[in-house]
Amino acid sequence: MMRVLVSGASGLVGKELIPALQAAGHDVQRLVRDKARVTRSDVFWDPIAGEIDQGAVAACDAVINLAGESIVGRWSVRKKERILDSRIRGTRTIAEALAKQHGRPRTLINASAIGFYGSRGDELLDETSSPGQGDFLSQVCQDWEAAAAPATNAAVRVVLARFGVILSRKGGALATMLLPFRLGLGGKIGSGRQFMSWVAVDDVVGAILHALGNESLRGPVNVVAPEPVTNLAYTKTLGRVLARPTVFPMPAFAARLAFGQMADELFLTSQRVRPAKLLSSGYRFQYSTLEPALRHVLGR
Repeated sequence: MMRVLVSGASGLVGKELIPALQAAGHDVQRLVRDKARVTRSDVFWDPIAGEIDQGAVAACDAVINLAGESIVGRWSVRKKERILDSRIRGTRTIAEALAKQHGRPRTLINASAIGFYGSRGDELLDETSSPGQGDFLSQVCQDWEAAAAPATNAAVRVVLARFGVILSRKGGALATMLLPFRLGLGGKIGSGRQFMSWVAVDDVVGAILHALGNESLRGPVNVVAPEPVTNLAYTKTLGRVLARPTVFPMPAFAARLAFGQMADELFLTSQRVRPAKLLSSGYRFQYSTLEPALRHVLGR
């Protein structure tokens, strides 16, 4: 059994992860930013101000940092500042607190994203691939991962979990797509040839638990299913699962008009990513292909 601190506990992954950690016998404490919501099993922190309970950090075996401003929404200057600051400052606060301890905690699992690689067409990417150049999300991910350096330098085992597009009906990209697709208004975005590296939320939780107990895993770890698909294939599969037509494509210019810069870096970007480290470390995906994953998360 481990004592585990978890930030971002109220987010899409955190809500699924905490019950799984508890079911596995771990003692879980949430890092909470709102003092009014802190209970006896919570720990207050202020990631922007760099404040965290050093005693709670010293007493835990591992920290799982999932905190960060949602990237969904039009990217105003202020929105982009929040996206960056929430990740960099939060990660740095935790990493510096870990670096001050001696002997424990042993592990930091820190969220990141496959946005690290930028848009790479049909190039097959793994954890050894170079970062993207010149786009906002790639730079955010590079800075986000670099903020964990104090923990790495202090000999803490740091796992940088590069999440793909997480499939869940409770939030994220899939949840936002469901209404138009259920109305029969769904379709490919842009050319439809861009690759989408997805992962069922069950496997996100499974991969984190696997990384928590597997000392061989460290550094960047791609948390994506082994079978990425094109946007066109995703569109057709989602339509088939929902038993709806998918004949209303969204041209690239329309996506840019509707979503601005976010369209280019989320909907039109192409990332064909392989989970090389998870596979080589023995992780077995519950959902390695798209249609069974969609049927599971959508209850169909």
